[in-house]
Amino acid sequence: MYFNQNPYECKMEWGRRGAREAANRGDIVIIVDVLSFSSTVVSALNKGAIIYPYPPNLDGKLYAESIGAEFILGRAEAAKLDKPTLSPVSFNQEHNSKKYVLTSLNGSFCTWIASKVPALLVGSLLNARSVADAANLIQKQTKANITVIPCGEQWEDNKLHEDTLRPAMEDYLGAGSILSYLAGKKSPEAELCTTAFLHTKHNIDEFIWDCGSGRELREKGFESDVTHCSRLNVYQTVPVLCRDHFIEYSNV
Repeated sequence: MYFNQNPYECKMEWGRRGAREAANRGDIVIIVDVLSFSSTVVSALNKGAIIYPYPPNLDGKLYAESIGAEFILGRAEAAKLDKPTLSPVSFNQEHNSKKYVLTSLNGSFCTWIASKVPALLVGSLLNARSVADAANLIQKQTKANITVIPCGEQWEDNKLHEDTLRPAMEDYLGAGSILSYLAGKKSPEAELCTTAFLHTKHNIDEFIWDCGSGRELREKGFESDVTHCSRLNVYQTVPVLCRDHFIEYSNV
């Protein structure tokens, strides 16, 4: 195959289709959805919450009822009710040990697609170094390659035969931040992604603040999300999928 990025140990693939490709290869997968699935999962686990990812095309509310969890509502609706949302800053110590079902068009869907792999980790700018360190250890133990998945966004109002994936700059830079700490030999795709991050790392918050996704959130009143998600290496929390929910990775 021309597009499997062999024989490299560290690879980069976009979105749902890329997640399926990585899963078919049996790679270690790192899901990156900076605004905001990945950042939310990392932040929630840092506060002790238990997150169950679920694809948006299935009934997440019914699933939440079946496991005794709370279904996470949209930002605006949940904010009115003072509940945790897809906004990562909505989680605090009060949510410790509580279960939540989180759906999203991108991060949750990619997680669902790639769930049957040697290890599925969640990465963001917030935990870039730590998630890469964990992936490096798992790679040594399993000898599996690593694929980092910037999830991207979805175009709205697609016409027939048009692509649905909208590559998202913030996810590309988030993937590059993680790739920069990975030890294995990188594919050209992964090298270029790393270079993009290294070129912007000193003012990455400015790039994300003014990119399309950042502007969208700010115009909806969620400036604090953009600021929070743009911080580099502030958490050591590394979510790893354990059957149907995320737990914090431990090498013990």
